Amino acid sequence: MSLVVLTGAVRSGKSAAAERLAASLGRPVVVAAAGWEGDPEMARRIAAHRGVRPDSWSVCEAGIDPAWVTKVPIDSVLLVDCLSTLVGAIAWEEAGDADMADGEQEGRAHSRASDLVAAFAAREGDTVVVSNEAGWGVVPATAAGRLFRDVLGRSNRDLVKAADAAYLVVAGRFMDLKTLDGAPAWPKTANARRLT
Repeated sequence: MSLVVLTGAVRSGKSAAAERLAASLGRPVVVAAAGWEGDPEMARRIAAHRGVRPDSWSVCEAGIDPAWVTKVPIDSVLLVDCLSTLVGAIAWEEAGDADMADGEQEGRAHSRASDLVAAFAAREGDTVVVSNEAGWGVVPATAAGRLFRDVLGRSNRDLVKAADAAYLVVAGRFMDLKTLDGAPAWPKTANARRLT
């Protein structure tokens, strides 16, 4: 059984690709819905996602406690959309509207997110996880925002390391992260610039 990760920017095409991948196996699909209808905009977004999925797909509520992962039948494809929402809930629970997160809050947030990643990696059935890449813009103004950015970055790194296949999605195009080197290297060409 395989773990596939799709990460990248918002509206880059991750969710649609994840849905195609899950459907391609021809088995039952369980969508782990991580969003909640907290306001009219979120309700509209959730309805739009539901509208494009086959009626035969079932939905389970994804929470930050990873116990729900083991309840998904192993003969079903688990589609998690998305890890970012779960990490956001963890960051909010730990930091809330505090001015800054302390070391204990950071440690708990990282540990809780690591438990989710470990549950996805350990699942015996096929799993597709969607996530977002955060931290390519300004530093968030809130403690919860900064904690979210840091925890999500580490979680994505750990999830991609554990995955059988992982893709960075940019403008509907897919970069295979598993074929890229895991460490930078100096250029090997003789014409490499030297500082003088």
